[in-house]
Amino acid sequence: MIGLISGTGSGQWPEIEHARRETRHTRFGAVEVVCSELAGVEVAHLSRHGRGHERLSNHVEHRANIAALIDLGAAAIISTTVCGAVDGNVPLGSVVVFDDFYFPSNRLPDGSLCTLFDTPAEPGRGHYIFAEPFAGPLREKLLAAGRELGAPMVDGGTYGHVDGPRFNSRSEIAALKNVGVTAVSQTAGPEAVLAGEAEIAFALVGYVTDYANGVEAVPRGPEDLMSRVQESTKVLPALIERTLRGGLDRAADFSGSVLRLG
Repeated sequence: MIGLISGTGSGQWPEIEHARRETRHTRFGAVEVVCSELAGVEVAHLSRHGRGHERLSNHVEHRANIAALIDLGAAAIISTTVCGAVDGNVPLGSVVVFDDFYFPSNRLPDGSLCTLFDTPAEPGRGHYIFAEPFAGPLREKLLAAGRELGAPMVDGGTYGHVDGPRFNSRSEIAALKNVGVTAVSQTAGPEAVLAGEAEIAFALVGYVTDYANGVEAVPRGPEDLMSRVQESTKVLPALIERTLRGGLDRAADFSGSVLRLG
Protein backbone atom coordinates (compact mmCIF):
# COMPACT_ATOMS: atom_id res chain seq x y z
CA MET A 1 0.00 0.00 0.00
CA ILE A 2 1.21 3.47 -0.91
CA GLY A 3 0.45 6.58 1.13
CA LEU A 4 -0.44 9.77 -0.75
CA ILE A 5 -0.38 13.19 0.92
CA SER A 6 -1.82 16.09 -1.04
CA GLY A 7 -1.72 19.80 -0.35
CA THR A 8 -3.40 23.05 -1.31
CA GLY A 9 -6.10 22.61 -3.94
CA SER A 10 -6.21 18.81 -3.64
CA GLY A 11 -8.71 18.08 -0.90
CA GLN A 12 -9.95 15.12 -2.91
CA TRP A 13 -8.01 12.83 -5.23
CA PRO A 14 -9.48 12.20 -8.70
CA GLU A 15 -9.51 8.94 -10.65
CA ILE A 16 -9.63 6.59 -7.69
CA GLU A 17 -11.62 3.36 -7.54
CA HIS A 18 -13.43 1.54 -4.72
CA ALA A 19 -12.92 4.50 -2.39
CA ARG A 20 -13.53 3.93 1.32
CA ARG A 21 -13.38 6.89 3.68
CA GLU A 22 -12.37 6.09 7.24
CA THR A 23 -11.11 7.79 10.38
CA ARG A 24 -7.88 6.43 11.84
CA HIS A 25 -7.35 7.07 15.53
CA THR A 26 -3.68 7.45 16.45
CA ARG A 27 -1.98 8.46 19.69
CA PHE A 28 -1.42 11.86 18.08
CA GLY A 29 -5.04 12.37 17.04
CA ALA A 30 -7.66 11.26 14.54
CA VAL A 31 -7.09 11.45 10.78
CA GLU A 32 -9.51 11.07 7.89
CA VAL A 33 -8.06 8.82 5.19
CA VAL A 34 -9.48 7.64 1.86
CA CYS A 35 -8.42 4.08 1.05
CA SER A 36 -8.81 3.07 -2.58
CA GLU A 37 -7.06 1.82 -5.70
CA LEU A 38 -5.14 3.94 -8.17
CA ALA A 39 -3.62 2.43 -11.31
CA GLY A 40 -4.17 -1.00 -9.77
CA VAL A 41 -2.23 -0.13 -6.61
CA GLU A 42 -3.73 0.05 -3.14
CA VAL A 43 -3.40 3.62 -1.86
CA ALA A 44 -4.32 5.61 1.23
CA HIS A 45 -4.83 9.30 0.55
CA LEU A 46 -4.97 12.07 3.11
CA SER A 47 -5.38 15.76 2.48
CA ARG A 48 -3.14 17.64 4.91
CA HIS A 49 -5.36 20.74 4.77
CA GLY A 50 -8.69 18.87 4.70
CA ARG A 51 -11.67 19.35 2.45
CA GLY A 52 -12.23 23.04 1.75
CA HIS A 53 -8.74 23.84 3.06
CA GLU A 54 -10.05 23.91 6.62
CA ARG A 55 -6.54 23.69 8.10
CA LEU A 56 -3.84 26.27 7.47
CA SER A 57 -0.23 25.10 7.69
CA ASN A 58 -0.13 25.87 11.43
CA HIS A 59 -3.08 23.52 12.02
CA VAL A 60 -1.69 20.44 10.25
CA GLU A 61 -1.17 17.47 12.59
CA HIS A 62 1.86 15.93 10.93
CA ARG A 63 2.49 13.22 13.50
CA ALA A 64 -1.12 12.02 13.33
CA ASN A 65 -0.96 11.96 9.52
CA ILE A 66 2.22 9.88 9.36
CA ALA A 67 1.07 7.63 12.22
CA ALA A 68 -2.17 6.91 10.34
CA LEU A 69 -0.25 5.85 7.23
CA ILE A 70 2.07 3.71 9.37
CA ASP A 71 -0.96 2.01 10.95
CA LEU A 72 -2.38 1.31 7.50
CA GLY A 73 0.87 -0.37 6.47
CA ALA A 74 2.21 2.15 3.95
CA ALA A 75 5.29 0.79 2.19
CA ALA A 76 6.12 4.24 0.79
CA ILE A 77 4.74 7.77 0.88
CA ILE A 78 4.51 10.23 -1.99
CA SER A 79 3.83 13.77 -0.84
CA THR A 80 2.84 16.68 -3.07
CA THR A 81 2.97 20.40 -2.42
CA VAL A 82 2.52 23.62 -4.30
CA CYS A 83 5.57 25.79 -3.75
CA GLY A 84 7.22 29.11 -4.40
CA ALA A 85 10.47 29.13 -6.34
CA VAL A 86 13.47 30.72 -4.64
CA ASP A 87 15.64 29.92 -7.66
CA GLY A 88 14.55 32.30 -10.42
CA ASN A 89 15.75 29.86 -13.08
CA VAL A 90 13.00 27.37 -12.20
CA PRO A 91 10.07 27.98 -14.57
CA LEU A 92 6.59 28.54 -13.19
CA GLY A 93 4.41 25.50 -13.73
CA SER A 94 7.31 23.08 -13.49
CA VAL A 95 7.38 20.00 -11.27
CA VAL A 96 10.33 19.64 -8.90
CA VAL A 97 11.23 16.17 -7.62
CA PHE A 98 13.33 17.24 -4.64
CA ASP A 99 16.53 15.45 -3.58
CA ASP A 100 17.46 17.47 -0.47
CA PHE A 101 15.75 19.66 2.10
CA TYR A 102 16.45 22.53 4.48
CA PHE A 103 14.59 22.31 7.78
CA PRO A 104 17.05 23.35 10.52
CA SER A 105 14.42 24.21 13.13
CA ASN A 106 13.07 20.62 13.10
CA ARG A 107 9.89 21.90 14.75
CA LEU A 108 6.21 21.04 14.41
CA PRO A 109 3.66 23.86 14.01
CA ASP A 110 3.04 23.95 17.77
CA GLY A 111 6.76 24.57 18.39
CA SER A 112 7.57 21.10 19.72
CA LEU A 113 10.40 19.07 18.23
CA CYS A 114 9.55 17.11 15.11
CA THR A 115 9.86 13.47 16.15
CA LEU A 116 7.73 10.40 16.76
CA PHE A 117 9.91 9.64 19.80
CA ASP A 118 8.26 11.88 22.38
CA THR A 119 8.41 9.52 25.38
CA PRO A 120 11.54 8.49 27.33
CA ALA A 121 12.35 4.76 27.10
CA GLU A 122 9.96 4.41 24.17
CA PRO A 123 10.57 1.13 22.28
CA GLY A 124 12.20 1.71 18.91
CA ARG A 125 13.45 5.19 19.80
CA GLY A 126 16.51 6.42 17.96
CA HIS A 127 18.19 8.94 15.67
CA TYR A 128 17.25 9.23 12.00
CA ILE A 129 20.42 9.28 9.89
CA PHE A 130 20.14 10.64 6.35
CA ALA A 131 21.53 8.69 3.46
CA GLU A 132 19.30 10.88 1.31
CA PRO A 133 16.12 12.52 2.64
CA PHE A 134 14.08 11.52 -0.38
CA ALA A 135 14.21 7.94 -1.66
CA GLY A 136 16.30 7.79 -4.85
CA PRO A 137 14.50 4.91 -6.63
CA LEU A 138 11.11 6.46 -5.91
CA ARG A 139 12.35 9.80 -7.26
CA GLU A 140 13.47 8.08 -10.46
CA LYS A 141 10.03 6.54 -10.95
CA LEU A 142 8.41 9.95 -10.56
CA LEU A 143 10.83 11.58 -12.99
CA ALA A 144 10.32 8.84 -15.58
CA ALA A 145 6.55 9.17 -15.26
CA GLY A 146 6.78 12.93 -15.72
CA ARG A 147 8.87 12.55 -18.84
CA GLU A 148 6.31 10.12 -20.26
CA LEU A 149 3.58 12.67 -19.65
CA GLY A 150 5.62 15.49 -21.16
CA ALA A 151 5.46 17.48 -17.93
CA PRO A 152 8.18 20.12 -17.31
CA MET A 153 10.24 18.24 -14.72
CA VAL A 154 13.12 19.47 -12.55
CA ASP A 155 15.41 16.64 -11.45
CA GLY A 156 16.54 17.49 -7.93
CA GLY A 157 16.55 20.60 -5.84
CA THR A 158 16.49 21.59 -2.20
CA TYR A 159 13.12 21.94 -0.54
CA GLY A 160 12.98 24.71 2.06
CA HIS A 161 10.46 24.32 4.87
CA VAL A 162 9.10 27.62 6.17
CA ASP A 163 6.66 27.95 9.06
CA GLY A 164 3.80 30.05 7.73
CA PRO A 165 1.01 30.76 7.61
CA ARG A 166 2.43 34.08 6.42
CA PHE A 167 4.64 34.23 3.35
CA ASN A 168 8.29 35.18 3.79
CA SER A 169 9.97 38.57 3.51
CA ARG A 170 12.51 39.42 0.81
CA SER A 171 15.41 39.16 3.23
CA GLU A 172 14.24 35.78 4.51
CA ILE A 173 13.99 34.43 0.96
CA ALA A 174 17.43 35.87 0.15
CA ALA A 175 18.86 34.00 3.15
CA LEU A 176 17.27 30.75 1.94
CA LYS A 177 18.70 31.32 -1.53
CA ASN A 178 22.17 31.70 -0.03
CA VAL A 179 21.99 28.19 1.47
CA GLY A 180 20.86 26.67 -1.82
CA VAL A 181 17.09 26.35 -1.39
CA THR A 182 15.26 25.82 -4.69
CA ALA A 183 11.64 26.27 -3.59
CA VAL A 184 9.66 26.66 -0.38
CA SER A 185 6.36 25.68 1.15
CA GLN A 186 4.98 25.40 4.67
CA THR A 187 4.22 21.74 5.31
CA ALA A 188 6.52 19.02 3.95
CA GLY A 189 9.56 19.24 6.24
CA PRO A 190 7.96 17.39 9.18
CA GLU A 191 6.57 14.73 6.85
CA ALA A 192 10.04 13.88 5.55
CA VAL A 193 11.49 13.63 9.06
CA LEU A 194 8.66 11.54 10.52
CA ALA A 195 8.57 9.15 7.58
CA GLY A 196 12.33 8.74 7.94
CA GLU A 197 12.04 7.87 11.62
CA ALA A 198 9.50 5.21 10.64
CA GLU A 199 11.87 3.93 7.90
CA ILE A 200 9.33 4.51 5.16
CA ALA A 201 10.51 5.52 1.68
CA PHE A 202 9.41 9.10 1.08
CA ALA A 203 9.37 11.32 -2.00
CA LEU A 204 8.33 14.95 -2.31
CA VAL A 205 7.01 16.54 -5.49
CA GLY A 206 6.51 20.30 -5.75
CA TYR A 207 4.46 22.19 -8.32
CA VAL A 208 5.86 25.70 -8.75
CA THR A 209 2.98 28.17 -8.56
CA ASP A 210 4.88 31.43 -7.98
CA TYR A 211 8.21 33.08 -7.30
CA ALA A 212 9.00 33.76 -3.66
CA ASN A 213 9.20 37.33 -2.40
CA GLY A 214 12.01 39.32 -4.05
CA VAL A 215 12.86 36.75 -6.72
CA GLU A 216 11.14 38.84 -9.40
CA ALA A 217 11.50 42.60 -9.63
CA VAL A 218 7.73 43.01 -10.05
CA PRO A 219 5.66 40.58 -7.96
CA ARG A 220 2.65 38.84 -9.47
CA GLY A 221 -0.72 38.97 -7.77
CA PRO A 222 -2.51 36.21 -5.84
CA GLU A 223 -4.80 35.54 -8.82
CA ASP A 224 -1.78 34.43 -10.84
CA LEU A 225 -0.70 32.09 -8.04
CA MET A 226 -4.16 30.57 -7.63
CA SER A 227 -4.46 29.89 -11.35
CA ARG A 228 -1.41 27.63 -11.08
CA VAL A 229 -2.77 25.99 -7.95
CA GLN A 230 -5.72 24.95 -10.11
CA GLU A 231 -3.33 23.65 -12.78
CA SER A 232 -1.56 21.57 -10.14
CA THR A 233 -4.77 19.68 -9.37
CA LYS A 234 -4.57 18.17 -12.86
CA VAL A 235 -0.82 17.73 -13.27
CA LEU A 236 0.06 16.15 -9.90
CA PRO A 237 -2.64 13.44 -9.88
CA ALA A 238 -1.73 12.49 -13.46
CA LEU A 239 1.93 12.23 -12.44
CA ILE A 240 1.17 10.00 -9.45
CA GLU A 241 -1.16 7.78 -11.46
CA ARG A 242 1.51 7.24 -14.12
CA THR A 243 4.14 6.58 -11.44
CA LEU A 244 2.04 3.85 -9.83
CA ARG A 245 1.29 1.96 -13.03
CA GLY A 246 2.76 -1.51 -12.75
CA GLY A 247 3.60 -1.04 -9.05
CA LEU A 248 6.74 0.33 -7.46
CA ASP A 249 8.71 -2.88 -6.77
CA ARG A 250 12.11 -1.94 -5.27
CA ALA A 251 11.38 1.77 -5.73
CA ALA A 252 9.66 1.68 -2.34
CA ASP A 253 12.87 0.74 -0.51
CA PHE A 254 13.89 3.06 2.35
CA SER A 255 17.15 4.91 1.66
CA GLY A 256 18.25 6.06 5.12
CA SER A 257 18.84 4.43 8.49
CA VAL A 258 17.80 4.89 12.11
CA LEU A 259 20.18 4.36 14.98
CA ARG A 260 17.88 2.50 17.40
CA LEU A 261 18.64 2.74 21.11
CA GLY A 262 17.50 0.71 24.08
